[in-house]
Amino acid sequence: MIEIGKYNTLRVVKDLDFGVYMDGGTAGELLLPARYVPKNTKPGDKKEVFIYHDNEGRLICTTLHPKAIVGEFAWMQVKSVSNAGAFLDWGIMKDLLVPHREQKTEMVEGRWYLVYVYQDFVSQRIVASARLNKFLDNVPPVYEKNQEVDLIVADVTAIGYKVIINNLHWGLIYKNEVFHSLSKGEKTKGYIKEVREDEKIDVSLSPLGYDKIDAIAQHILDVLRQNGGYLPVHDKSDADEIYLLFGCSKKSFKKAIGSLYKQQYITLEKEGIKAVPKE
Repeated sequence: MIEIGKYNTLRVVKDLDFGVYMDGGTAGELLLPARYVPKNTKPGDKKEVFIYHDNEGRLICTTLHPKAIVGEFAWMQVKSVSNAGAFLDWGIMKDLLVPHREQKTEMVEGRWYLVYVYQDFVSQRIVASARLNKFLDNVPPVYEKNQEVDLIVADVTAIGYKVIINNLHWGLIYKNEVFHSLSKGEKTKGYIKEVREDEKIDVSLSPLGYDKIDAIAQHILDVLRQNGGYLPVHDKSDADEIYLLFGCSKKSFKKAIGSLYKQQYITLEKEGIKAVPKE
């Protein structure tokens, strides 16, 4: 059975001038228009395609990748607004509708919004919603401390960055633990710090404990090697200079260079740090 609004691997059954038809099982044969057909495709080949409804309501395939599939969140720009709602640039030929009832505030052409993509139960069409709370925190947060997760930056608050974890839960990264700029809609990796008793989740951008120092240390080593193996910074350098170079606090920097020195990856010079050449 095909999954509408997601990627499916289907078999080519017919090759015509205007495209190829894919075996959609109980949904019948689905057209993959010629402009999306990979070169040398022939009947019997299997191809990964994204399935959606065209403007006439017919199921159709594309090899293009939309900005989000059903069940995902994404940052998208409004292309136009009509009586039906706002239409977002979805990254494929068809724009994605956000009905008026699914807008927190009236959407404005040209502006960007974080939305959730889903299949409407009644119409079966793929639509989007800016009412994110409906789609988050609906299952218990079962995470382990220091577990790697996928994050989407949703908002900035007084204490930090509100993020979406694995398309399932809200989380928070504290502002004083972020050492580089984050933008709304940005996707990144993170690590679970704590799931609190009230089921609110604290997240870190770096692994915890000694792993955190190792991650920062590796970054420092990478920057060193990108700059010829030497940088005029040390534990007495200004905190702003350290942040600009490495995107971390002075405290984390000092711990990291201590770790690198003990492991003999660097030497401590009078006016800076020097990478030990690789053997």
